[in-house]
Amino acid sequence: MREIPPIVKNLIIINVILAISQHVLYSSYGIDIQVYLGLHYFRSELFRPWQLITHMFMHGDPRSINETIIHLLSNMFGLWMLGSILEMKWGPKRFLIFYIICGIGAALCQLGVSALQYEPIVHAYQNYLINTNLDQFISFLQHHLVRGANPFYINRLKENFDLWNADPGNTLYAKLSQQRLHDYIFGANAIGGIHVNGLVDEGMVGASGAIMGILFAFGYLFPNLELMLLFLPIPIKAKWFVSIYALFELYSGIRNSAGDNVAHFAHIGGMLFAFILLKIWHYRFGDRNF
Repeated sequence: MREIPPIVKNLIIINVILAISQHVLYSSYGIDIQVYLGLHYFRSELFRPWQLITHMFMHGDPRSINETIIHLLSNMFGLWMLGSILEMKWGPKRFLIFYIICGIGAALCQLGVSALQYEPIVHAYQNYLINTNLDQFISFLQHHLVRGANPFYINRLKENFDLWNADPGNTLYAKLSQQRLHDYIFGANAIGGIHVNGLVDEGMVGASGAIMGILFAFGYLFPNLELMLLFLPIPIKAKWFVSIYALFELYSGIRNSAGDNVAHFAHIGGMLFAFILLKIWHYRFGDRNF
């Protein structure tokens, strides 16, 4: 077994320590550090700028050890297998810069896609505050209830509709609809001050974006190297595997199937920023140093 280079080794150690810590803190003290370190949309009250970096060191779910282990192992295996090769080729400093930039790029790409999804909803809510009536409330429910949104808020909105529809002249239900739409989008504090996540509060965690950048770089630098994969009976060149994988991620992101909680556009973002950075390095340093 080859020696693990220092940056890859330390990245794996940090990820493992944080994975253990999140379960200890949650099970012993009820503290979910993903709230602070996972990436949240910028309109969320949970968003902090450092999450652009810290999200890539968090994995899984503090409520599920199995999910965390699977998520962590899959990413750390890719980091060890391919990242070690890149670090030995580039050196520790350049590899670390590449890793962090790909992770940040994945985060920015995911935030951009989230903006395309969430901003029309926020805009519709702001317009609703100006023109609050039952017809507009019905229109909002028809066009802006997102699949997979917190069922607690969805049920409250439907309850509000049933009550208001049965008594259209009741202004109390109009006022209540404004508050419940706000909570649906931005979340609210429950009894005890616990924040119940709204639409924009869902976090993203994992090193997958940075790992996808590593995968892209591997295919870029060693395009004709043949890979033997467990699910393929024949070898496939690295450039074709990376291309097929990128297209699959793009298709999956656009399709956005129910129950799919994978940030596919973050994966695309990691590859995209890897491509940009590799092109910059190629132009700046040329083949001799690249």
